[in-house]
Amino acid sequence: MTTAGSKTASTGEKLTIALLFGGRSSEHSVSCVTANSVYQSLDHSRYSVVPVGITKNGELVRVTPEELGQFSLDSEQLPEVPATGNRVVWPGSVNDHTLREVSDEGTLEPVAKIDVVLPMLHGPWGEDGSVQGMCEFINLPYVGSGVLSSALCMDKHTLKVVLAAAGIAVAPWNTVTQQQLDADPAIIKTLDAGLNYPLFVKPARAGSSVGVSRITDPSELAEAIAVALKEDHTVLIESGISGREVEIAVLENRDMRSLRASDCIGEIVFNGRDFYDFESKYLGAAGADVVLPADVTAEEYQAIRDEAFKAFRAAGCAVYARLDFFLTENGPVLNEINTLPGFTPISMYPKLWQQSGLGYSDLLTELIELARLTKR
Repeated sequence: MTTAGSKTASTGEKLTIALLFGGRSSEHSVSCVTANSVYQSLDHSRYSVVPVGITKNGELVRVTPEELGQFSLDSEQLPEVPATGNRVVWPGSVNDHTLREVSDEGTLEPVAKIDVVLPMLHGPWGEDGSVQGMCEFINLPYVGSGVLSSALCMDKHTLKVVLAAAGIAVAPWNTVTQQQLDADPAIIKTLDAGLNYPLFVKPARAGSSVGVSRITDPSELAEAIAVALKEDHTVLIESGISGREVEIAVLENRDMRSLRASDCIGEIVFNGRDFYDFESKYLGAAGADVVLPADVTAEEYQAIRDEAFKAFRAAGCAVYARLDFFLTENGPVLNEINTLPGFTPISMYPKLWQQSGLGYSDLLTELIELARLTKR
């Protein structure tokens, strides 16, 4: 169980934050850019921040603030955690949260005693409960949802099963695994049964729209599944939903019992692109615009907020999440829950809170303070 420590701003003693980013997933570069933005915006009068990068091979390395400051999303050269940094050794005990660095001579040198881990990771091995478990194993406080909720929200199939059981509307879907396809290739002909075109074919465990295809004809299904299987061995085939794509931000309150939502909704408006893909989200590609605040009625806002709170609780989320919906004539349909939403300067989650009066830096402070209050 983790509770708030004794360090506070009032004592003049800074909390030490391990800013964790990079990772082995295909969203490595997005995580790097997120970390740069977060590092620049954290309250350094309150927190001592230690950037820890995870290389694409899974090594933990020390990254300097200068190196971090070079990270930006450029379609010509996406950023990557430098493998040349000194390796760090993660704290290894409930009784010792000291992060250590491997010196050039091969000795272990203490870097800092970590008070809170701030994971800015996306995708498998970061957003899926892996890092959360690594922290919980040694009772190290961290920002975000716990192991079970992180794993659940990362797995689109299992999350849909849980949400549907809780009475929350989700898009109709079918699921197939690589193992099933290997055993019976003809099964592919049945995977659009009961679904309405256009279909969206997605990896079960990936984010930032990586590996996602929109198809309008059964002849495209096999290729779309092959693309998704490059990201995960389980694939979802979903009915396209006719409705507006909207997003809302949720935060726990410090009483750790009640929830709050952004005062407004964000909307993705398409004008030449089929869906909100990686290029639109992060590389500034034309064809999709973010409208904030979205033009919704008070009743529509309340319906989205209520469903967001219900889903947050049903999935066992903690601290914060971004929830994405389709706003249809029959009400909101939940698309996904992001337990580690993007935090780049153009990301929807911080922009929603900025629009609601909670600035980027203050939002990060709130996340860290909530992490210190969260009981695991």
